[in-house]
Amino acid sequence: MSERTDPKRTDPKRTDQLHLNAFLKPPGEYLAAWRHPDTAADAGVNIREVLSYARTAERAAFDAVFLADLVGVPFASEDVLSRVSVVNDSFEPTTLLAALAAGTSRIGLVATASTSYNEPHQVARTFASVDRISGGRAGWNVVTSLNDGEARNFGLDTHLDHATRYERAEKFHDEVTGLWDAAPPPQGRPVIVQAGASEAGKNLASRIADVIFSGIKDLGRAQEFYAEIKERAAAHGRDPDHLKVLPGLSVVTAPTESEAREKLARLTELLPPQVALADLSYWLGGFDLSPYPLDGPLPELPESNQSQTAQQQIYDDARSDNLTIRDLVRRVAADDRTITGTPQQIADHIEEWFQGRAADGFNVIFPYLPGTLDDFADLVIPELRRRGLFRTHYTGSTLRDHLGLPHPARTAPAERTS
Repeated sequence: MSERTDPKRTDPKRTDQLHLNAFLKPPGEYLAAWRHPDTAADAGVNIREVLSYARTAERAAFDAVFLADLVGVPFASEDVLSRVSVVNDSFEPTTLLAALAAGTSRIGLVATASTSYNEPHQVARTFASVDRISGGRAGWNVVTSLNDGEARNFGLDTHLDHATRYERAEKFHDEVTGLWDAAPPPQGRPVIVQAGASEAGKNLASRIADVIFSGIKDLGRAQEFYAEIKERAAAHGRDPDHLKVLPGLSVVTAPTESEAREKLARLTELLPPQVALADLSYWLGGFDLSPYPLDGPLPELPESNQSQTAQQQIYDDARSDNLTIRDLVRRVAADDRTITGTPQQIADHIEEWFQGRAADGFNVIFPYLPGTLDDFADLVIPELRRRGLFRTHYTGSTLRDHLGLPHPARTAPAERTS
């Protein structure tokens, strides 16, 4: 499964319970999920389907559901774009949150809104509205956006550079929270989520975020990130316990390991090779890899203006494992980010990371929906409860209640970043 926790660690066993967020990307995170016979290919724009997923997560007492977003289609060939659905066919997320608020009663509702391509008053009003509609269950995932395809939709030729994006995000956040403080929604402020992993990103996240998503797969690196982000929060004068670190966790599970592996194999055989290559190119900053030999090494490419952390992780993996481009494409197609196993094996992994101070919980990713969500809710959640790691029911009514976060103090205007 995963690396073992360092036996030299002397941290006492945790007595708190972990937090679970359901990352909903209908019809599933895997790029070929829409082709799976047990999914609805149009799930991204089918409110009945999405509402059913949110209700399943609520029955399992997840802290929240999370809806990601891009405000532009990444540059790719028509051939590739015609073979994926997740980017092309999806609701605008904050609109969808309002609909989910009416169809659920307790689960938190988190959506992405970009600081690069919105204005503070608009975002403040939108999430304050969702917080009131839902009775205090809203959360804002603060992002700076990813690619030039998004920039083109807003009259720009290229995406803002990394430093400019994060400088804008700092000021944007402070303006939004200032507006909330002037007319507080039910939670005082909706929960703030961020996924910063670059130096600028970590500084922003540790200062403003209530929840931090991360994509780290290695236990040792996750423990280092966890300790660093908590230390950074303390340096900002915050209580580190009021910042929850939730690494991504993609899961395929079944009563036996062989059944779980068969489920994953049936899914991964649906991905066309050109889509896998395009996905690899996308995470390398949109660089076209087609001119390079598939059996050659990953070439040195200029630094991306997209997710620098994702690009670096791919390079690190390629170098440490001596991978060719073909090897990397196979990893994409094989979905090597997904943990496959029995409920007990999945719970072992979760417990190891939680007790090892690598996570306060997980942002659970579902390769195809509703199957992998149903399996997690029906098989893994009961095992986590048996171990005393996860709640049996909600004890509060707001997302801050679920996360164990205090009602925020209002910030005086002089204390805000100018």
